[in-house]
Amino acid sequence: MMRGPSLAVAVALLGSSLAAQGVMVAPHAVYINHRDRSGSVLLYNPGTEAVEVTISTFFGYPITDSAGAIALRTVETPDSTLPSAAGWMQAFPRRLTVAPLERQTVRLLARPPAGLPDGEYWLRLMIAAKAGQVPITGLVDTTGIQVGLTLEVRTVIGVAYRKGAVTTGVALSNVRARLVGDTLVTWSRLERRGNAAYVGTVRGTLVDSVGARRATFNSPLSVYFTMEPRTVTAVGKLPRGRYWLRYEVVAERADFDDPKLILPAPTVRDSVQLVVP
Repeated sequence: MMRGPSLAVAVALLGSSLAAQGVMVAPHAVYINHRDRSGSVLLYNPGTEAVEVTISTFFGYPITDSAGAIALRTVETPDSTLPSAAGWMQAFPRRLTVAPLERQTVRLLARPPAGLPDGEYWLRLMIAAKAGQVPITGLVDTTGIQVGLTLEVRTVIGVAYRKGAVTTGVALSNVRARLVGDTLVTWSRLERRGNAAYVGTVRGTLVDSVGARRATFNSPLSVYFTMEPRTVTAVGKLPRGRYWLRYEVVAERADFDDPKLILPAPTVRDSVQLVVP
């Protein structure tokens, strides 16, 4: 979820009241095929006030920064080398009001260019929800002026358009791991294969010299081009000895309602040794 500048201030001041200001969005990823050329997103307002919603689209995809944290790279004007669907996919309506406890549907309609090559094309859908003004409490009022903030909550979800034969996979290399106190930190290099994004999960298992499991982790990710993701896992105080990290990347996601949307791909594995002196 992305938040506007005024929202960062509101979080500190308002705490749990933030949840009532936005809308719930489902699903969290939309897949559209070339036969139907359409999709939909459901908005639900769980709050007690009407919410004004604005829909926009842009091209972007996840990357990792120098520390291995995942960020969203956006490209304002993608050229022909990037598989962007932002120029030929529209959302209807683009502005709407969702009443309290009401559900509304946003339609996605694709008009791809003639002769579009087989493959997967991407865009991001931004749902910006703005509710009424929320008063700021805890301020000394000597003027009789009421102070409040208008909150805007922005939710960004991925949209993929698939045409013809789409395949994916991932190449795994440069797996490394380090123990920092009672924390296991891991990195790897992942390069996508095929003509579609790789959607899957990084799994890790730390075992000791006799094969006993000491820690596990699961980290969902999507590889659009190349990534070097970092994971951080609490492992507790480990006794001296040698340990092995078993690392694998699988084309599975527990958070997908329809597993058939995930393209099949071979599982890739590696391992690395750690020593606690």
